[in-house]
Amino acid sequence: MILVKTPAGRQVFRDRSVHLTPRQRSAFILFDGRRPTIEILQACEGVGDADIDMLLARGLLVPVPSGVDAAARTPCVAEEVLSRDPRQRYKDAYPVAMRLAGSLGLRGFRLNLAIEGATSFEQLASLAPRIRDAVGPERAAELDTALGL
Repeated sequence: MILVKTPAGRQVFRDRSVHLTPRQRSAFILFDGRRPTIEILQACEGVGDADIDMLLARGLLVPVPSGVDAAARTPCVAEEVLSRDPRQRYKDAYPVAMRLAGSLGLRGFRLNLAIEGATSFEQLASLAPRIRDAVGPERAAELDTALGL
């Protein structure tokens, strides 16, 4: 089953009005309407079916209609990301960039410093290629989505 965030889910994620565990928040970020649930469960250690059921029950996620293909869904995601102002995109992308750089350990020390020094969306977006090179395109996809790249 493929799930996508609802507008209410995106709002709850931003304002933290519903308590989600850190693992649930991590899984929630990955639901983009393109990846199957099983793939997200494998990527998020410690997240189970009960967590996904809770997100569904609260209306934060909804199943993608089976007749809609990935090509038709992608523009909606892109429009949503691009409709956010640069400050919001920076706020969304900064923690993702820090997590990715932090996962590199000492190897990512300088990259981590560069990310900490980025104070605007443009500066953070200019670091995206370095982050992508360091962690790989698959892991950097979440950052690209947050930045709207």
